[in-house]
Amino acid sequence: MYDFQKAYDNLKPILNETKLFYSDYFSEIGHNNVYIKPENLQKTGSFKIRGAYNKISKLDEDSKNKGIITASAGNHAQGVAYSANKQNIKAVIVMPETTPMIKVDGTLKYGAEVVLHGKTFDESNEYAISQAKEKGYTFIPPFDDPDVIEGQGTIAIDILNNLEYVDYILVPVGGGGLVSGIAKCAKTLNPYVKIIGVEPANAASMQESLKEGKIVKLDSVDTIADGTAVAKVGGLTYEISRDYVDDWISITEEEILETFTELMEKHKLVAEPSGILSIAASKKVQFFNKNIVCVVSGGNIDMSFISQLINKGLYASGRIHRFVFDLPHSPGNLVKLLDVFTSTKANILTVNQDAIARSSRFKNISVEVTVETNGKAHLNKIKNQLIKEGYLKND
Repeated sequence: MYDFQKAYDNLKPILNETKLFYSDYFSEIGHNNVYIKPENLQKTGSFKIRGAYNKISKLDEDSKNKGIITASAGNHAQGVAYSANKQNIKAVIVMPETTPMIKVDGTLKYGAEVVLHGKTFDESNEYAISQAKEKGYTFIPPFDDPDVIEGQGTIAIDILNNLEYVDYILVPVGGGGLVSGIAKCAKTLNPYVKIIGVEPANAASMQESLKEGKIVKLDSVDTIADGTAVAKVGGLTYEISRDYVDDWISITEEEILETFTELMEKHKLVAEPSGILSIAASKKVQFFNKNIVCVVSGGNIDMSFISQLINKGLYASGRIHRFVFDLPHSPGNLVKLLDVFTSTKANILTVNQDAIARSSRFKNISVEVTVETNGKAHLNKIKNQLIKEGYLKND
């Protein structure tokens, strides 16, 4: 049913070569040999071009002539739009109303028609399916389709061609097409390779389904990793994941933010939050001295969102921290407090005091001090000194 090598040969002419590279930084943190597979550098900015092109190239002429439609939070949209453009096929893409503009613009530039409908991917998907029936379009599933899964699985061939000994492949999971394809292809080529699926803790629809022993739909998904914000996984991807994926890891929003800033700072690599789930997971695995490949699945992210993520990531990693104090309103107290920060080599960014509205006691003032640190160890040193000086309680 699946011919990954044939799909690989079909895709090779239209893909960028995204070779693995070794990460000293993440290897040291996780005590393993961590390699990164940068699919964020792929054409259209993500792995999705693989499954989309593979699927569309297999359509018969009648289906192509009717035009195609799909639903996507962004990356599949661009993959379908690019693939349709290459083959002169009309494409309609339904995207959630909350889709970042960079993904909308990236889809439009390939000549596709974009329809913004629904607040979530699942609502967009339902609408796209109804439009396919009503207008006769051929529906291109974003993940739950053998040809799409087959195309995504070609990443495993890349990985195993690049690195002779692979112990684990860590894969971001939304609807499950990527992890299904990689797991099935990798196990076919080397049954000893283990696959770990990685989901946002706030959108762990595959893990919840596997726990229940059936596909379930989450009541809500709330994560900055919008590309993996899927409330209900596919039937086919569920079955393959159940049979071929060895383990699962959930990642918190704070862990996503930390990893985002680390990847930019240490490797000068920009990836979207969903794309870096695998790298965040490499810091949490319970094994050591293994060869791990982290699939960075996409990098379509706009500049304003990057700015927000950097700032929040700096807070999450302790690089920026805001302290709030209640000080007696008398001369010299604020200077003494700031001396503590100076003595611990914290870089003071802002100082705000409020003598009226926010003091907990009548004769006190509320003071906010925002500082820049070298990280969590430095932040703890500052906190300990503040505790010693009586400005903070030892919780």
